[in-house]
Amino acid sequence: MNTKLQRIAEIAKTKPNEKFSALIHHINKEMLLQCHQELKGNKASGVDGETKAKYEEKLGENIDDLLERMKSFKYRPQPVRRVYIPKAGSAKKRPLGIPAYEDKLVQSAINKIITAIYEQDFLECSFGFRPERGCHDALKVLDIYLSKRNINYVVDADIKVIPS
Repeated sequence: MNTKLQRIAEIAKTKPNEKFSALIHHINKEMLLQCHQELKGNKASGVDGETKAKYEEKLGENIDDLLERMKSFKYRPQPVRRVYIPKAGSAKKRPLGIPAYEDKLVQSAINKIITAIYEQDFLECSFGFRPERGCHDALKVLDIYLSKRNINYVVDADIKVIPS
C-alpha cells in the first residue's frame, strides 16, 4: 500500500499540473485494515455507538462490507454526533463533532491519499495538520527567529466573526 502512495506522491511532485481522478482503487482491504490498526481504541463513539473493539469483533466482514459499499458508491457517512465541551478559562462551551467509527476509517484512508498528493505543494515553513509536524515544531522555529534575528515586533491577532 505504501508503494502506491509513494507513487502518487512521486507523480504529484514531478508533474505538478497532473490531475488525479479515480483514486478509489487505491483504497483496498489492506489500507482499511491499516487505518483500523492506527485508530486509537479509547475515542468516543459516533451516533451508532460503534467502538473500535466492537467493530473488531467481525473485522474481516466489516471491512469487506465497507469496501464493497465504497466501490459500488453505496457508502454514505452517518450524521456526526455533536457534543459540547467546556472552553478553558471560560463558561462557554465549544462544539465537537464525533464521526461514526466506519466514517473515521474512510476519512483516514482518504486522508492518506490526499496527503500523498498535496504534501508536495507545502512549503517547509508550513506546519498545520501535516505529517511529522505540529505546533511544537512551529514554536521551535519561531523561537529561533525571535532569538537570533533582528525582530522589532510580533503581531498576534484573534479574529472573531460575529453573525449579523
